[in-house]
Amino acid sequence: MRVIETNNAPRAIGPYSQGFLVNGTVYTSGQIPVDPKTGEAPKGITAQAEQRCKNVGAILEAAGSGFEKVFKTTCFLADMADFAVFNEAYAKYFTSKPARSCVTVKTLPKGVLCEIEAVAEGESFRQSV
Repeated sequence: MRVIETNNAPRAIGPYSQGFLVNGTVYTSGQIPVDPKTGEAPKGITAQAEQRCKNVGAILEAAGSGFEKVFKTTCFLADMADFAVFNEAYAKYFTSKPARSCVTVKTLPKGVLCEIEAVAEGESFRQSV
Protein backbone atom coordinates (compact mmCIF):
# COMPACT_ATOMS: atom_id res chain seq x y z
CA MET A 1 0.00 0.00 0.00
CA ARG A 2 1.46 3.36 -1.04
CA VAL A 3 0.20 6.89 -0.39
CA ILE A 4 -0.05 9.02 -3.54
CA GLU A 5 0.98 12.65 -3.17
CA THR A 6 1.55 15.30 -5.81
CA ASN A 7 1.96 19.07 -5.81
CA ASN A 8 -0.05 19.14 -9.06
CA ALA A 9 -3.32 18.57 -7.18
CA PRO A 10 -4.67 20.36 -4.11
CA ARG A 11 -3.29 19.23 -0.78
CA ALA A 12 -5.72 17.40 1.46
CA ILE A 13 -7.71 19.83 3.62
CA GLY A 14 -8.35 17.24 6.31
CA PRO A 15 -7.05 13.97 7.76
CA TYR A 16 -6.90 12.05 4.47
CA SER A 17 -4.58 11.45 1.51
CA GLN A 18 -4.91 12.50 -2.13
CA GLY A 19 -4.91 8.84 -3.05
CA PHE A 20 -3.59 5.33 -2.49
CA LEU A 21 -2.10 2.67 -4.70
CA VAL A 22 -3.13 -0.74 -3.37
CA ASN A 23 -2.24 -3.97 -5.20
CA GLY A 24 -2.14 -2.21 -8.56
CA THR A 25 -5.36 -0.24 -8.06
CA VAL A 26 -5.46 3.55 -7.62
CA TYR A 27 -8.09 5.07 -5.32
CA THR A 28 -8.33 8.86 -5.43
CA SER A 29 -9.92 10.95 -2.74
CA GLY A 30 -12.75 13.15 -3.86
CA GLN A 31 -11.24 16.05 -5.78
CA ILE A 32 -12.82 19.44 -5.68
CA PRO A 33 -12.00 22.07 -8.31
CA VAL A 34 -9.34 23.96 -6.38
CA ASP A 35 -6.33 25.20 -8.32
CA PRO A 36 -3.30 23.67 -6.53
CA LYS A 37 -1.24 26.81 -7.20
CA THR A 38 -3.68 29.34 -5.77
CA GLY A 39 -5.80 27.26 -3.39
CA GLU A 40 -8.89 28.86 -4.91
CA ALA A 41 -11.71 27.42 -7.00
CA PRO A 42 -12.56 29.08 -10.30
CA LYS A 43 -16.02 30.58 -10.74
CA GLY A 44 -18.81 28.69 -12.51
CA ILE A 45 -19.54 25.06 -13.23
CA THR A 46 -17.67 24.98 -16.57
CA ALA A 47 -14.33 26.07 -15.10
CA GLN A 48 -14.86 24.01 -11.96
CA ALA A 49 -15.66 20.84 -13.92
CA GLU A 50 -12.43 21.27 -15.91
CA GLN A 51 -10.29 21.93 -12.83
CA ARG A 52 -11.52 18.93 -10.89
CA CYS A 53 -10.72 16.69 -13.89
CA LYS A 54 -7.20 18.14 -13.99
CA ASN A 55 -6.81 17.44 -10.26
CA VAL A 56 -7.89 13.80 -10.65
CA GLY A 57 -5.54 13.47 -13.63
CA ALA A 58 -2.58 14.73 -11.60
CA ILE A 59 -3.18 12.11 -8.90
CA LEU A 60 -3.63 9.35 -11.48
CA GLU A 61 -0.36 10.37 -13.15
CA ALA A 62 1.48 10.40 -9.82
CA ALA A 63 0.27 6.83 -9.32
CA GLY A 64 1.48 5.66 -12.73
CA SER A 65 -2.01 5.65 -14.20
CA GLY A 66 -4.18 7.85 -16.39
CA PHE A 67 -7.74 8.62 -17.41
CA GLU A 68 -7.78 5.69 -19.84
CA LYS A 69 -7.26 3.28 -16.93
CA VAL A 70 -10.16 4.57 -14.80
CA PHE A 71 -12.91 1.99 -14.42
CA LYS A 72 -15.15 3.61 -11.75
CA THR A 73 -15.98 7.17 -10.75
CA THR A 74 -18.27 8.73 -8.20
CA CYS A 75 -19.41 12.27 -8.97
CA PHE A 76 -21.05 14.78 -6.68
CA LEU A 77 -22.93 17.89 -7.81
CA ALA A 78 -24.32 20.72 -5.73
CA ASP A 79 -27.11 21.15 -8.30
CA MET A 80 -28.32 18.54 -10.82
CA ALA A 81 -29.16 21.43 -13.16
CA ASP A 82 -25.37 21.56 -13.79
CA PHE A 83 -25.29 17.95 -15.01
CA ALA A 84 -25.08 18.69 -18.76
CA VAL A 85 -22.13 21.08 -18.39
CA PHE A 86 -20.46 18.77 -15.87
CA ASN A 87 -20.96 15.81 -18.21
CA GLU A 88 -19.45 17.71 -21.15
CA ALA A 89 -16.17 18.28 -19.28
CA TYR A 90 -16.21 14.75 -17.87
CA ALA A 91 -16.57 13.22 -21.35
CA LYS A 92 -13.43 15.01 -22.59
CA TYR A 93 -11.27 13.37 -19.91
CA PHE A 94 -12.93 10.03 -19.13
CA THR A 95 -13.00 8.75 -22.71
CA SER A 96 -12.97 5.08 -21.65
CA LYS A 97 -16.49 5.61 -20.24
CA PRO A 98 -15.94 4.09 -16.79
CA ALA A 99 -18.79 2.90 -14.61
CA ARG A 100 -20.15 5.93 -12.77
CA SER A 101 -22.44 7.14 -10.04
CA CYS A 102 -23.51 10.79 -9.99
CA VAL A 103 -25.52 12.31 -7.17
CA THR A 104 -26.45 15.70 -5.84
CA VAL A 105 -25.46 16.67 -2.34
CA LYS A 106 -26.50 19.52 -0.10
CA THR A 107 -23.07 21.16 0.07
CA LEU A 108 -19.47 20.46 -0.92
CA PRO A 109 -16.23 21.61 0.72
CA LYS A 110 -15.36 25.28 0.15
CA GLY A 111 -18.79 25.81 -1.44
CA VAL A 112 -17.69 24.32 -4.78
CA LEU A 113 -20.16 23.01 -7.33
CA CYS A 114 -18.71 19.56 -8.08
CA GLU A 115 -16.41 16.82 -6.82
CA ILE A 116 -15.19 13.54 -8.27
CA GLU A 117 -13.34 10.46 -7.08
CA ALA A 118 -11.91 7.72 -9.26
CA VAL A 119 -10.73 4.13 -9.12
CA ALA A 120 -8.21 3.05 -11.75
CA GLU A 121 -5.65 0.49 -12.73
CA GLY A 122 -2.23 1.68 -11.59
CA GLU A 123 1.29 0.42 -11.71
CA SER A 124 1.69 -3.01 -10.20
CA PHE A 125 2.68 -3.39 -6.58
CA ARG A 126 6.02 -4.94 -7.55
CA GLN A 127 6.90 -1.99 -9.77
CA SER A 128 6.15 0.49 -6.97
CA VAL A 129 8.34 -1.25 -4.36
